[in-house]
Amino acid sequence: MAKRFELIVFDWDGTLLDSAGAIVRAIQAASADLGLPVPPDARARHVIGLGLHDALSHAVPELAAADYPKMVERYRHHFLATDHELTLFEGTVDLIASLHAAGHLLAVATGKSRQGLDRALGFSGLGQYFHATRCADECFSKPHPAMLHELMDELGVAADACLMIGDTTHDLLMARNADVAGLAVSFGAHPVEQLLAAAPLACVHTPAELRGWLEANA
Repeated sequence: MAKRFELIVFDWDGTLLDSAGAIVRAIQAASADLGLPVPPDARARHVIGLGLHDALSHAVPELAAADYPKMVERYRHHFLATDHELTLFEGTVDLIASLHAAGHLLAVATGKSRQGLDRALGFSGLGQYFHATRCADECFSKPHPAMLHELMDELGVAADACLMIGDTTHDLLMARNADVAGLAVSFGAHPVEQLLAAAPLACVHTPAELRGWLEANA
């Protein structure tokens, strides 16, 4: 049967990797290190998926421009101290391997840095399955459509044959801005009501439901 989506693009944090809580804790710890007001969980979770500069400026609006490099250093210190302990959502390896075996082109579009994504791909063992990746330090940050445009251009896929999967409204709005279909997962950073407001094709609530949806619809 013909594939509806030739290219499937995944967000990383909160979609494939169970890392949203660790990102929130790292933002909060970095804020405390600099003596800044510690953002509540909801505000810190909302910025997950953005490039680090945009994420920290929104999560910690009190941050002075001159202190931005120090904030980035403290965030990375706290996140990298535990990132090797983070785990993929259950069934993720099998899902990615099966999509690859079925002939889909697979890609990642993430708010992580290139160094951070390469590190994560190495820890997870998933790097072998992805045909292309884009990171926030080499492209416009979400929800700008540049990551998806560049991935589609690199892999020679039209917008109507591409699907973006993510756990935040940033992912879904990027998909909309690129005229690409978006699929939401609610087991990551953003709450269901926010995801549904971005009008995805569907919103799935467990990794198993994600696999079922893709097998039926992709």
